[in-house]
Amino acid sequence: MHQSLTERWSRVSLRSKITGVTVLMLTLGLLVSGIGTMAMLRQYVIQQVDSQLQADAQTASNSYSAAALGQGSTAVVSSDYYVALYDEHGNLKNHTWRDRPTRELPRITMSLDLQTVIELDGKTMTLTDGAGDTQFLAVAVPLVISPQGTLGTLVMGVSLRPTENTMATYLTIFLGFGLGVVLVGALLTRLLVTTTFAPLREVERTAAAIADGDFSQRLGGATPNTEVGRLNRSLNTMLSRIDRLFKDRARTIDQMRRFVGDASHELRTPLVSVRGYAELYRMGALQSPEEIAQAMERIEKEAIRMGGLVEDLLELARLDETKPLTLAPVDLMPLARDAALDAMASSPGRTVTVVSGTPAEFEDATDRPAVDLAHSTGEVAATAGPASKPGDTALPAGSVSFAGATLARLRTRKPRKTDAPTLPAEPAQKAPPISVHAVVMAEENKIRQVITNLMGNALRFSPADSPVELEVVVDRRNQRASIAVIDHGEGIPPQIRDKIFQRFWRADTSRARETGGSGLGLAIVASIVASHNGTVQVVDTPGGGATFRVWFPLAGSPNAPQRLAPTPTP
Repeated sequence: MHQSLTERWSRVSLRSKITGVTVLMLTLGLLVSGIGTMAMLRQYVIQQVDSQLQADAQTASNSYSAAALGQGSTAVVSSDYYVALYDEHGNLKNHTWRDRPTRELPRITMSLDLQTVIELDGKTMTLTDGAGDTQFLAVAVPLVISPQGTLGTLVMGVSLRPTENTMATYLTIFLGFGLGVVLVGALLTRLLVTTTFAPLREVERTAAAIADGDFSQRLGGATPNTEVGRLNRSLNTMLSRIDRLFKDRARTIDQMRRFVGDASHELRTPLVSVRGYAELYRMGALQSPEEIAQAMERIEKEAIRMGGLVEDLLELARLDETKPLTLAPVDLMPLARDAALDAMASSPGRTVTVVSGTPAEFEDATDRPAVDLAHSTGEVAATAGPASKPGDTALPAGSVSFAGATLARLRTRKPRKTDAPTLPAEPAQKAPPISVHAVVMAEENKIRQVITNLMGNALRFSPADSPVELEVVVDRRNQRASIAVIDHGEGIPPQIRDKIFQRFWRADTSRARETGGSGLGLAIVASIVASHNGTVQVVDTPGGGATFRVWFPLAGSPNAPQRLAPTPTP
């Protein structure tokens, strides 16, 4: 039964619930106030009647006593009072209302002898008529009934029917006005609830439209500082986020499909080559040892290419798993120098420069003399060539120079292939070293991979004889440090800078092998940088080319990734 009532109540609409509860509370309030008022008013009226009865009974008793002793005339008593005289033994001698039937007279059941009347001491009695329909208030007082001074009893009573009629009239008026108040209250409550819940009905219709698949629906029309207005604002924010998540999901699915297709395409090419050479060997088409060696060489290169692609895919899969990083303080300057040495070894014809400074030096590098940057970095540029004097150490071709002079000079003009390296007139002189501490919380191998990928990108897409610079910058005010790879190639158009970090995306849609990698290097860079709470940006190099700049939070800054607690060894 209880469950059935609960289910029925749950099926009632919220507007009907509020209207019903409001009308019920209003009705209960009117009933309580009306009944309480009527009870207090009846008690007050009865007290007034009682007081008047006692006063009139005392006056009548004195008048009857004086008349019995011959000292005055009998007072006239109002016909509204019932008056009866009893002797000292309680026997009725005379009474009024003789013209009325007995059933309308008050019925006295108690003994009214003189002793009992004296004990009552003028207290009011409640009597009923013979039919039991009407109540009376009566009082009994002693009086003199004969000239000899014989005592008797005077009983005076008054009907409460007028009082009851007054109470009934009051109750009728109250119920009429109360019913009107309840009806008006119900109508006003329904109107107010309907008006207030109009925005909620709009929410209901919008939710139904969204459930049907229209995620462009938004809520509006409610006052912002109301509950419904705040609800609409929260729902609009939630809908915007859901819409954005659905778009991101669709974009992710599209990227995943394209990723699978691109991965299949990239893996199919080397597999077809390996299969082709294997079939040629099986069919005996490769006769001479030179042909067999050439086929094996091609198979090996395609296998290496396929292995590199698989390694990149595995690296991206590991990054997508968001496994915790093994964080430790890492200085970016030694990593930049190591990357420069690696680039020198792989491209001996290159001039690779490592510079460092502050954001102010970086922003004003094109306007400041080369000597300032050289002094700020602590060393002067060294170029390739034999030792010019006895005792000088010859630097290999494509040597690394840890200075800013080359960078400042190259930023003022775009290098050309005809430019020849300028030999210094004098041996390189050491400037007072200034240490730049670009220490970040990171996993060192991941940061090295970022620098390696960016360096490989710069070497691949810039002329073979153009210089490459690595720049380390520390921004103390914003508590961050950056490492930038600067090339002087053709640059990257602004319209594709947001796409180059997508997986398998390449500006060259022909997928020629001469263009280099598989399009995963920059995607790996973006994933690693994001896992370290960093950012990567691409800007134009002054004079031509592209600059890839990666920012990391400094160690100890609020944005730095947190060091993991060491796992206890069992």
